[in-house]
This record gives sequence, structure tokens and C-alpha cells, in this order.
Amino acid sequence: QRQLVESGGGSVQAGGSLRLSCAASGSTYSRYCMGWFRRAPEKEREEVARIDHFSTDISYADSVKGRFTISRDNAKNMLYLQMNNVKPEDAAIYYCVAGPSCGGESWARTWGQGTQVTVST
Repeated sequence: QRQLVESGGGSVQAGGSLRLSCAASGSTYSRYCMGWFRRAPEKEREEVARIDHFSTDISYADSVKGRFTISRDNAKNMLYLQMNNVKPEDAAIYYCVAGPSCGGESWARTWGQGTQVTVST
């Protein structure tokens, strides 16, 4: 059974840093495109970042460019999101996702349960 489990969420002060992790199991995720989505209250779901299996094709939402860094460790089946200079608008539930390829709007086929990020000012 494919499973993605997020961790590392919590409360962070505006301007601070937080690192999210995602442990993947049940499939060969090293071959998969992986990424992070987020959903804030009363806002639409937003793709934050995605990374291909070679870590050569990486994209970010404009709202996080220059502040967030996505990375992966295929040997450990792990995905990470380093969040720096966190802003109040970054508060959301963050979801780890995976899909067989990075193409198309519906590329994310498997979703984790999410981890909450709260930003205090």
C-alpha cells in the first residue's frame, strides 16, 4: 500500500524557519515525481513545489520562490521542504504528494494526510 507520511509541522514565528519531511513507503518513489501542496482556510489548494526523480526539474510557486527549498533523498525515500523567512500567509496544511510523472495539472496521484503549519506574528 502506497503511503506518504508528513512530519515537521508546527508553530513558527514570522521570519523563522521550519523543515517539513515526508516518508514514502509501499512503492518505488525514487522513480516518482514528488511535491508539496498546501491548503489554507478559505483559500484554494496551492501547489507549493515539485521535484522530479532526478532532482533536476524543480519548480516553485511564485509565492515561495527564494524562501522555500524542496529536496529529496531517494535512498531513504524521503522528501523535504525547507521553509525560510516564513510569512503569515504560509500558514496552511501542507500535503506531501507523488505521481508517476511531473507533467499535467493532475500529476499528483498519491497524497499524505497533511501536516499543519501555523505562523505567529
